[in-house]
Amino acid sequence: MDRAQKEELVTSLSEVFKNTSVVVVAHYSGLTVAQMQALRRQMKASGATVKVAKNRLAKIALEGSDVAHVASLLKGPTIIAYSSDPVAAPKVAVDFAKANDKFVILGGAMGTTALNVDGVKALATLPSLDELRAKLVGLIQAPATKIAQLSTAPAAKLARVFGAYSRENEAA
Repeated sequence: MDRAQKEELVTSLSEVFKNTSVVVVAHYSGLTVAQMQALRRQMKASGATVKVAKNRLAKIALEGSDVAHVASLLKGPTIIAYSSDPVAAPKVAVDFAKANDKFVILGGAMGTTALNVDGVKALATLPSLDELRAKLVGLIQAPATKIAQLSTAPAAKLARVFGAYSRENEAA
């Protein structure tokens, strides 16, 4: 890498650190190329991104950002996963770590809050933004459905009563 490429990488990484809501740092040594590609595909499918960057350049990019405290985790072969959804990157990282024991989560950050391994796992258990939106829409639609059922229920009960009387009269 020449100096211009390094400067470009640092500026792109600093933009990432300023604009994302969650960052997860993990060790990836021992993973095969196929496993790394699978991790990248899973992250991309959930709306997250994975970067392998030189630790020195990543530390320079972290300076002045809200997640600057993550710099202490950047030792050895590290990978940086980030997303704008606060649950997407941690969820994929934790699921991938369960399946691959060589992928070790070190910690991360959500905004100005530092996260240890347990914090990342706790974030992974939360529902994603899309799931929360779906639940909210369901809650909004539920009362309308119940009102419709209540308004048609008396008419249905009356019809059953009239039907029972007519069968009773026919039998007599």
